[in-house]
Amino acid sequence: MALKKPYLLFIGDVPDMLAAKTAQGVVDWRPDQVVGQMRLEGCNADLGITDMNIEEGVAAGAKTFVVGAVNSGGMLKDSWIEYIVDAINAGMDVACGLHVRLGSIPAIAEAAEKNSAELHDLRHSDVNFATGKGTKRTGKRLLAVGTDCSVGKKYSALCIERDMKAAGMKAEFCATGQTGKLIAERGVALDAVVADFISGAAEWLTPDCDEDMWQVIEGQGSLFHPAFSGVTLGLLHGSQPDAFVVCHEPTRTTMRGVQTPLPTIQQVIDMATAMGKLTNPNTQCVGICVNTAALGEDEAKAYLAKTGEEHGLPCVDPMRFGSQEIVAEVQKRFS
Repeated sequence: MALKKPYLLFIGDVPDMLAAKTAQGVVDWRPDQVVGQMRLEGCNADLGITDMNIEEGVAAGAKTFVVGAVNSGGMLKDSWIEYIVDAINAGMDVACGLHVRLGSIPAIAEAAEKNSAELHDLRHSDVNFATGKGTKRTGKRLLAVGTDCSVGKKYSALCIERDMKAAGMKAEFCATGQTGKLIAERGVALDAVVADFISGAAEWLTPDCDEDMWQVIEGQGSLFHPAFSGVTLGLLHGSQPDAFVVCHEPTRTTMRGVQTPLPTIQQVIDMATAMGKLTNPNTQCVGICVNTAALGEDEAKAYLAKTGEEHGLPCVDPMRFGSQEIVAEVQKRFS
């Protein structure tokens, strides 16, 4: 992608921080590309950066107005359209990670044409993907899978890529969602791909590469989530991971947005292994990544130690303490 930088991040009136996770991802991983955030009355999220309106954002140099909110179904709220139009009229391009195509909204399309503005639909691709073939590819792949949605699969993959490179390994983050695409400026949002082509899109994203290269793949959804398991399974089959990590948030009892009980970490390990063997018979779990943000430091360290011992695997919070133990496990198993 070739988005003009820097960005003004629009999070509207989202109900919580998870609903602002696209914008938060950019702040956490590409802070130098952001001038500020724009929030509306009633917003319950704060990215911890300067609040700005459109006029202030343009004055600060913003070139792209990024709709950094997410919601179930990926719908654009009608009440946000006027702000997108105002941003276009103020001279900015627009990037949006929701499912709706910006150009399908007459007011936005008209403003973009009038101002020669570019509209970037982050969830949509102009690539015609083939169906998955399951053919073995060169190189190595590591996939993040989860006990639920929004538990840290993207952040875990980014941390592992960073720590692999620090250890002298060849590694590349492969984005499979709209936030990852903003961070990496390449990738494919798998939840917008027609179901028959999800595994093929994952194969396209992770092509043949050097034998010592690790493609570190952002996970999506959960094999146990009643809404999103189809995307998760297609990604698992198409990415053919040699290794996978299980990502978990320890304070949840039900899956996000539904009343389905949360699976155990072991259930996810067993299911991912069984399903993954269809396209990679040697797939194996190499670690557990836990989002301990809701725990105090001593409590977090105790939880990680206990969980790692229970499963016989390195267990880390990659954002809080690093993922070096998992990287070392990968080196040990695949050297």
